[in-house]
Amino acid sequence: MISVVVIGARGYTGSELLPLLHRHPEFEVIAIGSASAAGQPVGRHISGMEGSDLVFSDIRPASLGNYASDACVLALANGEAGGYVEVLDDRKPDTVVVDLSADHRFDPAWAYGQPERFSKQLVGATRIANPGCYATGAQLALAPLMDLLVGTPVVFGVSGYSGAGSTPSRKNDPAVLEDNLLPYSLADHLHEKEVSHHLGRGIRFLPHVAPFFRGISLSVAAELSEAQSEVELLERFRRFYAGFPLVEVGQAMPEVKQVRASHRVMLGGFTVSEVNPHQVSIVAVLDNLLKGAATQAVQNLNIAFGLDAMTGLDSIRGSLKSGRKS
Repeated sequence: MISVVVIGARGYTGSELLPLLHRHPEFEVIAIGSASAAGQPVGRHISGMEGSDLVFSDIRPASLGNYASDACVLALANGEAGGYVEVLDDRKPDTVVVDLSADHRFDPAWAYGQPERFSKQLVGATRIANPGCYATGAQLALAPLMDLLVGTPVVFGVSGYSGAGSTPSRKNDPAVLEDNLLPYSLADHLHEKEVSHHLGRGIRFLPHVAPFFRGISLSVAAELSEAQSEVELLERFRRFYAGFPLVEVGQAMPEVKQVRASHRVMLGGFTVSEVNPHQVSIVAVLDNLLKGAATQAVQNLNIAFGLDAMTGLDSIRGSLKSGRKS
């Protein structure tokens, strides 16, 4: 079995990731770090971990090197991964590290973990930066069009409030969000920079938070150098993602409820302007906690260790709510 330590497991993403790793046929979780729940049984807090004898530990950077693990997943807030990575770089450089934060997504020394586009660089990688949730959907929606794009694509994004994390704010307050839609960071959003960086061309990104808990919908508008029909777009996307079972391409307009608690990304709603057939629109939907985070982390670990990317994901689904019980 491949041994794994998870740090930061009490957040929404960590709570989805743990059951996936716990049920995985090749991975064994040997330690779980959470300062706030240290000493408490993991099964008391995380759905899908019932029956596990694991307890939360207060794993600080200085003590991480004491664990003999093959892999370490950092499910921490942005800016908190550095101390752990420094210890592993110094004491256990061969440990496979998957960082779910944004801390290393722009670092050329780290492999960028989008399996559908960069699987070759993930094989044998020991430092993997997991993509952001919005960034995952936006890149998958635009990648098949890269050779035709002109101008700056615009991505209108709507996320459930779990994407704002569990720290209280207006963006995750159900009372504020009731019958409401909150736009935020309409220029220079981190995921705008991330998508632009990894596509190699600029985009505009307009994010919003909605009253539902989980899921993302992205409406993408782009201008192409060659006129396309809706049928041509559909076939282009199907060819591009042939062989990638977690990317589902169809003509129908995909909806968030179709991917809640699912590992899939759905791409569809291909629309071509009748006035200008160079202007097209695509819709992408995904679960921000799964394919936008935890599912992709499992795929990246699988590929890094030479397993099929789908290992452990064929029949496992997340919960309709977060994996957290409390």
